[in-house]
Amino acid sequence: MKLGFHVSISGSIDRSFDRATELGCSAFQIFTRNPRTWRSKELTTEEVRTFRCKHRSSGIGFVVSHMPYLPNLASPNETIYKKSVDSLIEETERCRELGIRYIVTHVGNHVGAGVEKGRTQLIEALGKAVDEGGLMILLENASSSGNHLGSKFSDLSDIADAVGGTRIGFCLDTCHAFAAGYNLTTEDGLKKTLHKIRETICFNKLKLVHLNDSVGVLASGVDHHDHIGLGHIGEEGFRRILASQLAKRPMIMEVPMDERRGGTENMAKVRELSKR
Repeated sequence: MKLGFHVSISGSIDRSFDRATELGCSAFQIFTRNPRTWRSKELTTEEVRTFRCKHRSSGIGFVVSHMPYLPNLASPNETIYKKSVDSLIEETERCRELGIRYIVTHVGNHVGAGVEKGRTQLIEALGKAVDEGGLMILLENASSSGNHLGSKFSDLSDIADAVGGTRIGFCLDTCHAFAAGYNLTTEDGLKKTLHKIRETICFNKLKLVHLNDSVGVLASGVDHHDHIGLGHIGEEGFRRILASQLAKRPMIMEVPMDERRGGTENMAKVRELSKR
């Protein structure tokens, strides 16, 4: 099982490998730049060299980038939309330099302009950024809150089909799926969810799982992650998830770091629940 966390790049981007190794990760996720600003520092030749060197020597094969917080690929605001598209294109270039094969992106929020308008904006943005010869952009499912697109697997599949090509994949977030009404806690609920994945996005295009418990209840629309087993998906829910086909994909935890539990404790909990 490839398992890890979203880790910090504070100090220098290559230090993400040091932090991931300390946590016992066999996979990890990063922001390649400050996620809270539009501007980014250009990667230096030395940063790229050191990052690639540590990637080769670390034994950690799976590294994925996550898009920053500010971009909204479905925005009806022309300025925000252009900056968002430029940001996604820039991220593909940074990942290509670093040797990262996958970028996770939220599909966006139509901000009241309507689903069709937001969907059109998103498809156009992805079409501009997708690179048939290089990395893959992974669309992350949303929690169904507000005007966010992509809470249904069928919607994500339709978006990918509209973009076309082979360089669009998917990232399943367990918290978001649960909040959107996919019941991952019961045997029957998980079975139905897996069937829905197979008939829409397909398992061969599902490249990553964000393994997060949910503060909100089933179908609440609440996008609030919790520690593994401490939220409403619960230990039995994760025991089933970790015994399912989903565990064949790299799994990244985006859980809070607070006084209740740290990274190593969440790692230990997943390994405990994954034992047959």
